[in-house]
Amino acid sequence: MIAACVDVGSTDTKLAVVDTGTGELLFTGTHPTTLGTDVLHGVDALLAAAGPVDHVYCCSSAGGGLRLAVIGFEALVSADAAHRVALSAGARVVHITTGALTGAAVAAIKSAEPDVVLLAGGTDGGEADTILHNARRLATARWKVPVVVAGNADTRDEIVALLAGRGLHVAAAGNVLPRIGVTDPAPARAAIRDQFIRHVIGGKRLSRGPRFARLVTAATPDAVLTGVGVLARAAGGDLLVVDVGGATTDVYSALQPGETPQDAVAGVLWHARTVEGDLGVRWNVDGIRDAAARERLPIGDGPLGLAAAAVTVAVRRHTRGGRDLRHVATVVASGGVFRHAEPAAARAALTPALTDHAGGWALPRAPRTTIDTTYILAAAGLLAGDHPHAALTLCRTLTA
Repeated sequence: MIAACVDVGSTDTKLAVVDTGTGELLFTGTHPTTLGTDVLHGVDALLAAAGPVDHVYCCSSAGGGLRLAVIGFEALVSADAAHRVALSAGARVVHITTGALTGAAVAAIKSAEPDVVLLAGGTDGGEADTILHNARRLATARWKVPVVVAGNADTRDEIVALLAGRGLHVAAAGNVLPRIGVTDPAPARAAIRDQFIRHVIGGKRLSRGPRFARLVTAATPDAVLTGVGVLARAAGGDLLVVDVGGATTDVYSALQPGETPQDAVAGVLWHARTVEGDLGVRWNVDGIRDAAARERLPIGDGPLGLAAAAVTVAVRRHTRGGRDLRHVATVVASGGVFRHAEPAAARAALTPALTDHAGGWALPRAPRTTIDTTYILAAAGLLAGDHPHAALTLCRTLTA
């Protein structure tokens, strides 16, 4: 089967055509994302250039991607767990609050303009009053935002009935913190992704008809995170990926379980992602400059100078949550600023982050660096479910 893998970004739309039987990359193309008219115009232009395909897979971060607000119970426990789940779901966390919601707190969440709200709080069988109170606040807020309920299981049915009765799109998921010290991110991650695809993509007014909403099966960061997991298997070791875009800089790390026993007790996310919404080489240049100034980092000339600063800041933030990257063997750079640069210059832009002795994190010892010039990570993530062999073969082109 010939599959077209489309990634509709905020700046560019990318296409990779893959033979799913062999994993061979047959065609790649890029087209400016046609936000001013209809995003399908750019998609269809790429598909026409590629020729006949049997199936189209599509992910999107156009329109700003997935904006998520998190409501938890206690800052150092439930809210932290929920925040980690949100990051792994390909979401940009735009607001996080804990404790019993007040009217002012609800107004603050609204002003952050989230696409989805993750309602968490309480271990299974534990404290229930706070999450029930917060659900009632959301139900009476006259605000039709989709909600994922992932808190105390004893309250789940009551909360779902309450919110659905008020006309909200609501999905139930397993508790993100079923027991103290145990984090279970997968059910909430799947529910967030489902809500985004069902109720958000079609509401961003990116396309006039329903076709685009039906076409998209994942948020781009979620697809890339899946692709990073496939790439980690192809590489056979710890992996770091930095994806510098026009609006954000995303950092992904895939670690081998068992290297940090203390984290295993706390439920470490072996494949994790952080997104820095203030670091982008097109729309958030001022954010890079401000962040670099706060971190006391110099900025070199041109787009690659901005990218180098963005990567260094983003990796510092990624590791401050306790990520241990000492055993990273492969570092992959992605994003248009790297794809369009000379290979030597692109690799040189990674040097400041990989020699960042002032960052307070343990540096990789001797990593191999590579550039995702054909932007295959999103394609690998889109193919991983239906065609795992093709996804793995595709990723091996980055590790050869």
